Amino acid sequence: MIAGLQVSQSEAIQIFGPIFRQNYGMAEAMMPLICLHPQDHVTQGKDVNLKRLSSVGRPALGVEVRVVDKKRREIEPGEIGEIIIRSENMMKGYWKNKKETAKILKNGWLHTGDLATVDDEGYVYMMDRKKDMIVVSGYKVWPRDVEDVIYQHPAVKETAVVGLPDSYRGETVKAFVALKEGMENSVTPEEIISFCKARMAAYKYPRQVEIVSEIPKTLTGKFLRRSLREKEKSEDKN
Repeated sequence: MIAGLQVSQSEAIQIFGPIFRQNYGMAEAMMPLICLHPQDHVTQGKDVNLKRLSSVGRPALGVEVRVVDKKRREIEPGEIGEIIIRSENMMKGYWKNKKETAKILKNGWLHTGDLATVDDEGYVYMMDRKKDMIVVSGYKVWPRDVEDVIYQHPAVKETAVVGLPDSYRGETVKAFVALKEGMENSVTPEEIISFCKARMAAYKYPRQVEIVSEIPKTLTGKFLRRSLREKEKSEDKN
């Protein structure tokens, strides 16, 4: 945000130069764990270099990072797996909670719950949270994939996608959508559904869309998908 104007990442780099740095981290380990350094913030050149603006970077100094499958085997570039890390600056465990500690710390590695892919040079690309994955008729659906399509609609300000129980499909995709100022009454849920249906596989597009004034967020600005799912469960009970 510059002087009240929203600018893209590329525009900010053009204005200020390659001074930006992005860090990936979590409360259970000292930041940074993965870094995208200033020299990686380029807006011109080879496509592979431009694409890396969408990554979180490569392992920080003193941090071991792996992206692994369910059997803890390192994935191949392009595949999706869970980020696990090992560092001298990790936590020893959750306070008086051995059960949760055992879930996240395994054989000296901290399992982040974040799903990602990697490229040939070790740059890590975040995909989604493991617990947010939606399974529709046996197919995996990543909320971020659906959200990326919804954001292409010119009236959409922000959106969050969750999976809800479905007796036929196992889960169904629902999107909560906040519209840009002045567009609140110009777009219907049905229009958003049709917009997505024309741009994605049949099992992926949201069967339900709810227009909301805003998406609930944490203090750091992350969308609270958990709150949205709990809201749905509460309404179903009533």
